[in-house]
Amino acid sequence: MRLILLGPPGAGKGTQAARMVETYGIPQLSTGDMLRAAVQAKTPVGLKAKAVMEAGGLVSDDIVIGIVADRIGEPDARNGFILDGFPRTVAQAEALSTMLDSKALALDAVIELEVDQSLLIDRIMTRAAEAKANGQPVRKDDDPDVFKTRLAAYNRDTAVVAPYYRKHGLLRTIDGMQPIDAVTAAIDHVLTKG
Repeated sequence: MRLILLGPPGAGKGTQAARMVETYGIPQLSTGDMLRAAVQAKTPVGLKAKAVMEAGGLVSDDIVIGIVADRIGEPDARNGFILDGFPRTVAQAEALSTMLDSKALALDAVIELEVDQSLLIDRIMTRAAEAKANGQPVRKDDDPDVFKTRLAAYNRDTAVVAPYYRKHGLLRTIDGMQPIDAVTAAIDHVLTKG
C-alpha cells in the first residue's frame, strides 16, 4: 500500500502514520529523515544534497525525488510506504508521479486530515502541556509563534497539493478533528473498503 498523508501541522499526521505503520507493516517515510540518512550513507544523491546544504541552499525537488526513489527501493518499502510531509508542492507531486510511473508503481491513496485551523493552536498548546507534564521535551514546533509560521507556509505552499490529488481521483478526506481512535477507524475504512 503506497500512501501520502496530507494536512496542516498539528493535524495528527505523525500520530496516524505511526498507527498505520503498525497496522499495515509499511514504513513511514519522512523526507527530512531520508535526506539525513542519504547524506550519512554518502549515496550519490546524498552527496549532492550535502553539498547544497553545506552551501546554505535548499535541496532541490530533483534531489528530494532522487532520495525518495532510492528509499522506496529498499526492502522494507517493497510492500508500500507512507509519505508524510511530502510532496509539499504541486511540482513535487508531479515529479513524484513521474518517478513512480518510471518504476511501474502507483499511489493507492492520498489521505488528507481536514482540520479546523482556528482550533489547531489549542491542540498544539495541549500537546506541549502534556509533554511537559509527562517530563518529555516539548517539540520546537509546538511554540505558538513557530507553529503559526509553519501553518502560514502550509497554507501558502502545500494546501494546493490536495486539489491536485483530488483531480487525479486519489484524495480521501478524513475529519481530523475527531478523537484519535475515530480518525484511525476512518482511515482504516477508507483503505480497506475504498
